[in-house]
Amino acid sequence: MSSDHDHEKMEEARDGEDTMVINEMEQTKVRLMRAYVESQDPSSQEVDDLMMRRFLRARDLDVEKASAFFLRYLKWRQTFVPNDSISLSVVPNEVAQNKMFLQGFDKQGRPITVVLGARHFQYQGSLAEFKRFLVYAFDKICARMPGGQEKFVVIGDLEGWGYSNSDMRGYLGALSILQDYYPERLGKLFIIHAPYIFMAVWKFVYPFIDKNTKKKIVFVEKTKLRSTLLEEIDESQLPHIYGGKLPLVPIQDS
Repeated sequence: MSSDHDHEKMEEARDGEDTMVINEMEQTKVRLMRAYVESQDPSSQEVDDLMMRRFLRARDLDVEKASAFFLRYLKWRQTFVPNDSISLSVVPNEVAQNKMFLQGFDKQGRPITVVLGARHFQYQGSLAEFKRFLVYAFDKICARMPGGQEKFVVIGDLEGWGYSNSDMRGYLGALSILQDYYPERLGKLFIIHAPYIFMAVWKFVYPFIDKNTKKKIVFVEKTKLRSTLLEEIDESQLPHIYGGKLPLVPIQDS
């Protein structure tokens, strides 16, 4: 089990403090984790240390838990993404909804994706296709990251969202994919234009969000929308619909 001291060090690492000490400690744990997972699944030899460290941090630097977590990820990836990428041809309905966009970087160099919640609708077989679309999207966002960057930013825009857009299974599925297969990738989620009726759905979803993810979610007041976004995103990198300079680019075209 990780000690309280390890946990404190990990929190400092997330805050960007005492980095060299953290890295030495984390590197030791990554080596231990790598030795174990490679003995269980040789395909893990192709994975870099940064990925292992993300899984380790998501389990509070507990090598045993992180190793089991990572091995589950590898097994999932081999079955869910057998060719190591999702083709747009298998997610036509999701692409047609035109609800996810990728353009620009925040002040820390994190790619920015915009999700328009009012364009999301369920349909026959939508859950399986939606999950595949998310993997396509997350892979594309991660590929966009500059060297040394591991996280991305999401602007979740709920303007016009109503009960017809509510998709509890989809939301929980998205949360599961993010937390189980892309841990420590979310840098921040800005939820904007959230209507009052959305809060009933939020209360249901909230208990399923892990503590590390909860810290990254910010509900933005409408009157402070532009100023809040500009604190972390330069105007030149902000989508024009929020008072910036960039056009929205559908993720499949980015």
